[in-house]
Amino acid sequence: MKTKNLILIIGLIFLVITSCSPIYQCGQPIPEKNPFVSKRFKAVISERDLLCTTLETRDNEIVLLKENIESLKGNIVGLNQSITDIEKKYNDLSGEKLSEAEQFNLALKQKTEELNFKERLLQERERALNELRDVIARQDSITKRLNDIIRNALLGFNSDELSVEVKNGKVYVSMSDKLLFKSGSVAVENKGKEAIKLLADVLGKNPDIDILIEGHTDNVPIKTAVYKDNWDLSVARATSIVRILTEEYKIEPTRLTASGKGEFSPRASNETPDGRALNRRTEIILSPKLDEIMKLLNQ
Repeated sequence: MKTKNLILIIGLIFLVITSCSPIYQCGQPIPEKNPFVSKRFKAVISERDLLCTTLETRDNEIVLLKENIESLKGNIVGLNQSITDIEKKYNDLSGEKLSEAEQFNLALKQKTEELNFKERLLQERERALNELRDVIARQDSITKRLNDIIRNALLGFNSDELSVEVKNGKVYVSMSDKLLFKSGSVAVENKGKEAIKLLADVLGKNPDIDILIEGHTDNVPIKTAVYKDNWDLSVARATSIVRILTEEYKIEPTRLTASGKGEFSPRASNETPDGRALNRRTEIILSPKLDEIMKLLNQ
């Protein structure tokens, strides 16, 4: 009985001692010689202080994290605004580039159409030019053949009476006054009529030949009751030959043209008798009809 009471007394004393231990805040130092603080109590207090320090560190970290989060939120807002601005600029530039591309494509289309048109026009002109070349070649062929025919028909005449040559795509039959006319006269001599008859036979068989009769004189002045000057005389001589062709050989008047150039288109110098003799002439200029050529040129 005494032993139990002793144990009870000791327990009560311990409770009193421990209940009287002071309460320390986190980080508050503990006196080393405090009789009421046991080693176990000090160890618990140390662990608690360590936990308090760790908790404080975590609280500080949380504060920093919150601050970082707020800063990041601000950055995100700024980035979102930058993205919006960049998207707007991109859309604007895309629109401009699209507009430029559309303009470029339109200009390219117009240029392509223009080039195609010019190519078609060039092909058409080339075709027309080839046709014109063909017609001219045919005209040249006709002229050459006509020249040969007339040369053969007039072989019986001397070179000082009559000459035949091709110039500028036309056949020139040049008959001297020695063959055709007496001085100051427009009446054709018999030998001249023979030459005109042979020429008329060829012309009658070639109806597509136009005929220009051109009178020429030297520069020796003439003035008579009928002819005022050499110009009058040259025209009258050309008209005289036109009448023979139309009245005696029935050459269509629509094919004929009479003209006179007087002394103003000489073949040689009028300073010598030989030169004046060459200038006194009548030229019969034969040219294939140019209807086809004119038609092509008009096109």
